[in-house]
Amino acid sequence: MQRLLLILLLGFLGACGGSSRDFEETSIAELHDQMQRGELRAEELTAWYLGRIDTIDDAGVALNAIIEVNPDALAIARSLDAEWRLSGPRGPLHGIPVVLKANIDTADRMHTHAGSLALASHQPPRDAFLVSRLRDSGAVILGKANLSEWANFRSTRSSSGWSSIGGQTRNPYDTARNPCGSSSGSAVAVAANLTAVAVGTETDGSVLCPAGVNGIVGIKPTLGLVSRSGIIPIAHSQDTAGPMARTVRDAAILLSAMTGIDAADPASMAAPETVPDYTANLAADGLQDRRIGVLRTYTGAGSNPQVEALFEDSIAVLREQGAEITDPVEIDTSGIGAAELEVLYYEFKADLNRYLEQSDAPLGSLAAIIRFNEANAETVMPFFGQEHMLAAEDKGPLTEPGYQEALEASGAALRDRLTAVMDEHGLDALIAPTNGPAWMTDHVNGDNFEVGSSSFAAVSGFPNVTVPAGFIAGLPVGMSFIGRAFTEKALIEMAYAFEQATLARRPPEL
Repeated sequence: MQRLLLILLLGFLGACGGSSRDFEETSIAELHDQMQRGELRAEELTAWYLGRIDTIDDAGVALNAIIEVNPDALAIARSLDAEWRLSGPRGPLHGIPVVLKANIDTADRMHTHAGSLALASHQPPRDAFLVSRLRDSGAVILGKANLSEWANFRSTRSSSGWSSIGGQTRNPYDTARNPCGSSSGSAVAVAANLTAVAVGTETDGSVLCPAGVNGIVGIKPTLGLVSRSGIIPIAHSQDTAGPMARTVRDAAILLSAMTGIDAADPASMAAPETVPDYTANLAADGLQDRRIGVLRTYTGAGSNPQVEALFEDSIAVLREQGAEITDPVEIDTSGIGAAELEVLYYEFKADLNRYLEQSDAPLGSLAAIIRFNEANAETVMPFFGQEHMLAAEDKGPLTEPGYQEALEASGAALRDRLTAVMDEHGLDALIAPTNGPAWMTDHVNGDNFEVGSSSFAAVSGFPNVTVPAGFIAGLPVGMSFIGRAFTEKALIEMAYAFEQATLARRPPEL
């Protein structure tokens, strides 16, 4: 009913002289320039995106990226227009539509459910901290994005981008192919111009992989730079939200707006007290004299000759732009993967139970969710089960030696190894391919992650910025820039220079 009312309202706006302009691929700076000149209203822009969601996401090619639109989006935009006229822009996102992944709390008429029917009615009592930051900066919360159910931590053979509430999100470059997960809807919404920018969340690859696969920019921040309070968790040792955008500059603007110290998230206390302007000093020569190490031990290294060729071309661009390349850089990852998974099982149970209790959720524990899934298996588990949830429920408290040992053998160990190698070679960043070409969506056999490099930053808690690097058979591939803790600004400057040198972003032909 809410969606129908919005469609009728959009029709009314059109009859009253609503926008017939096209805002595809329009940057935040360009939109604000038009607003400053009085040529564009936030209400007009919001109506345009809502109309595009209706014609491309719900109908037409039916990408299925948006799980719920904000019934108050136009009213919010109208209020922000009035505020701009009276006192000027509130912040860097004033009047800019933003889509949130559906595991991020909003205290409004939308729902926060991680795509699960078990939490379909859940309306949290307060905004996530990052949502409050976005509202303070003037953002229009446009809607919630579909995702891999429970952020892809339900089954060992899940299909990324599928949830029991939202169904399957489709890759806009080839709708038979997978959008990668779990921030699949956020990435597709940005790639297909259903929103200006979006927020995803990552535990290991859930911002980076969908960004790379869908030809956009994604930033996985340092652990704690962006508060996690008010986000349905997997594991506090690795979880973070991150910006997703069509350009590095837009992602940087969104990151500045999201960042801030939150007393409810102890990890954020390590973040800089003053929020950096991540757009400052972005320049085409941002790679000059940067020392960059080439990772050759990423997942699937050597398995796809086309990915390898594109990676070599990208390294050549870095050299041409003045970077000093160390190739290869060896990182010992032995034992990391098994220890990481053990940490995730322990923390998922503890963190999810805490979130469910504190957010007044309709179900109060992981055990209750498992029972709900079993009782509603035909609709909740028609393709794959809940093996990860069952394994997590078997774990004990975080005081157990098994958890403490796994924590030391995963995050702590990888941080030490990455830091030692970067110190040895005096590196500003490490690079690796973000992804391989998108695979065919397969609900029977699940995902096929052929190539990936997200674990280096995910497990260590270090930052990672992925930028479009090119295409293989019409399918996007990204390149990742990985750095030490809280070096986002330097990584963004390097990523921007690479982006400007390659101009690899190409929108999907819908």
